[in-house]
Amino acid sequence: MTNGLLARAGRMQECATIRPQGRAMKFDMTFKAGALSAALLAVAATAQAGTGPAKISERARAVQAGAINLDTHLDTPALFSRPGWKITDRHSFQEDGSQVDYPRMVEGGLDGGFWVVFTSQGERDAGGNLKARDAGLRRLSEIREMVAANPDKFELATTADDAARIKAAGRKSVYISMENAYPLEADPSLLSFYYKQGLRMISLAHISHNDFADSAGMGVAPEGEHGGLSEKGKALIAQANRLGIIIDQSHASNTVFDQMLALSRAPIILSHSGASDVFAHSRNIDDARIRALAKKGGVIQVNSLGGYLIDTGATPEYRAERRKLYDAFDDRTAPTDAERAQLKAQLAALDAKYNIRKADFDDYMRHLLHIIKVAGWEHVGLGADWDGGGGVEGYEDIAALPKVVQALLDAGYDERQVSAILGGNTVRLIRQVQALADPAAVKAALE
Repeated sequence: MTNGLLARAGRMQECATIRPQGRAMKFDMTFKAGALSAALLAVAATAQAGTGPAKISERARAVQAGAINLDTHLDTPALFSRPGWKITDRHSFQEDGSQVDYPRMVEGGLDGGFWVVFTSQGERDAGGNLKARDAGLRRLSEIREMVAANPDKFELATTADDAARIKAAGRKSVYISMENAYPLEADPSLLSFYYKQGLRMISLAHISHNDFADSAGMGVAPEGEHGGLSEKGKALIAQANRLGIIIDQSHASNTVFDQMLALSRAPIILSHSGASDVFAHSRNIDDARIRALAKKGGVIQVNSLGGYLIDTGATPEYRAERRKLYDAFDDRTAPTDAERAQLKAQLAALDAKYNIRKADFDDYMRHLLHIIKVAGWEHVGLGADWDGGGGVEGYEDIAALPKVVQALLDAGYDERQVSAILGGNTVRLIRQVQALADPAAVKAALE
């Protein structure tokens, strides 16, 4: 495991205390993806864990084959710079913590999705902005280089029609998104550059506030800094609308959600979120807002990060001990394999000591089915947060996607409805957002 894989698990899976906002992380979570899921870090879940359908029916496979299967939050690009790791090789979650690669996409029936340019929030000054700019450009380049290196397997997608065309050609769609607008150096005009390079979705903040928007935090929402969107954040919303870039509310505060919904001329997305009426967590959204999202044509994509799905039973004492382990590990600039293995063992022992509960497939489906009931099947999709903290018992990687299809059919949804949830709703949203773009702004950005 890389230090980033392990560190991401600590920050995301158990919703640990946020570091002070002004402190830059000593590594910029280069390996955010792969964020070793709690299931791999700890003792096995109980024998009663709900691991999903044991058998996938021919009907389910036929439904999936006829659908456009898209996941709106793939953090896998963070693995592209990992020594020895190749997207074209078949990896194992149990062995290296990764959750998406080409062979498993084929096995699980995923046709593509939004591949994330992620940058962790650091110092909000000239130096921090410069580092963020460089990190964003590096990740963007890695995504485009991966596509260029594998033209028989992947293709850059920029329009709604691309999804079906690329699937018909036997390749996987690579839409590009940005998680945390930090690389824009607090300058919304830079969005035009990213648009020209293929960016088609953007979220404004991550786990702490930035110059654009207030964050939802990591469990309990922190006190707001801007009262939602800053003036620069509002300008970014307007620029995204002009370019036909999808606006993603995930990780931003409820106030930001309300303001986005009011300000955006186009429907918005929650690329990887859950239902707070199922489990109260600052990263989830309440039923009233889910209905408001649907009313304006938006889509909520359901994530599979265990700490957002259930109460894991983590106590303040547990979090404090866990934080000490990560803080000590973070200070090592080049951890050895032995040090990584030691941390993994320490985390497993800590989870066992405090009897930390692990989320499972049933917990994931509880959120998904609730959100479908509240929003309507026309406004729901999948954004599991693969390679970024997502994954639960029974749904550890993308190869298990057919389980979700089977579970939806078992719940009574028909072929048309399941197809929409698998990706049809996402394609519709892309089309709607791009139809509302300003042709002159798009032309100027592409010149």
